Amino acid sequence: MGNKMGRRNFMKISALAAGVSLAQGAPYERPPSKEADDILKGVCDIHVHASPDTKERSIDELGFAYEAKGAGYRAVMFKSNYWSCHDRAYLIRRAVADFECFGSLCMNGCVGDRVNARAAELAASAAGGLCKCIWMPTLDSAYQNEAEGRRGKGIPVLDASSRVLSEVVKVMEICARADIIFATGHSSPRESLILAKKAREIGVKKFVVTHANSAIWKMTPDQIRQAADLGAFIEFCYLPCLWGKGTGLPMFERMPESEFASFVKIIPQRSFVSTDLGQVGIPRPIDGMRMCITSMLDSGISKETVDLLVRKNPAELLGLQPKALSTEQKGMRI
Repeated sequence: MGNKMGRRNFMKISALAAGVSLAQGAPYERPPSKEADDILKGVCDIHVHASPDTKERSIDELGFAYEAKGAGYRAVMFKSNYWSCHDRAYLIRRAVADFECFGSLCMNGCVGDRVNARAAELAASAAGGLCKCIWMPTLDSAYQNEAEGRRGKGIPVLDASSRVLSEVVKVMEICARADIIFATGHSSPRESLILAKKAREIGVKKFVVTHANSAIWKMTPDQIRQAADLGAFIEFCYLPCLWGKGTGLPMFERMPESEFASFVKIIPQRSFVSTDLGQVGIPRPIDGMRMCITSMLDSGISKETVDLLVRKNPAELLGLQPKALSTEQKGMRI
């Protein structure tokens, strides 16, 4: 029953994507390359949205885990704006053998009207150690709330004097002790830099600036370098190259692939690429990652740099050990 539903859903989303292709042209029409498929093996996508969620998604967590393993992925980390994912990751690992599946927790209204350090502590200590990221507020963030002109103040990360709130500091301390990711969520670029400075003081080793190339969170190259100098990893998401008119997210302006390439070239040693996919009416995450890899290679980004962005750096953030080189790879290094 589940497989049949999965196939029907796949056909539905594929049809939607095909319609977008006709309406929008590239990048949907770009054929995948063998080089992209080779790099796909070993990918760690640490920003994927899937069902169950508060919105309809093009994939569900268990089905995607099977698909990702089949495509050769090394790991995936799920993100839900309103529900924890690490508990389900524990069960998914029992169903999908030899696959690294992780979850995360967002500090949105589901855990209170303030950043909830107790919720973060419990998530970080849950069985299996599979919560690998605590995100600051996303859809309920004070910054997004203000930017969209919504009533209410949203959930803040800074006080009126631009100091990091005590509860946010506590979450940083929890992430530092557990050696997991502290991510800025939907904080503003300015807030993200203030958070980065405080995270360095606290000793957070895995501080991430979330989708620094996306919409109202887009940072300047100078801001990106400042964040990296403070010890941050910078996340660049491929979603902005896929949304826009005629898609499931028509309210956003599509990012040219040349602009996406310019972002990932800024400081790749402190960056990584995620898809941020799973939305209906947008290519599915594996298809999107394949397109992303192909796009970066076509933009003149080296295989070594792409490997760093989609394999090595996200694997490091997940705490995965470097994979041993094959005999062939060792020979290439001599």
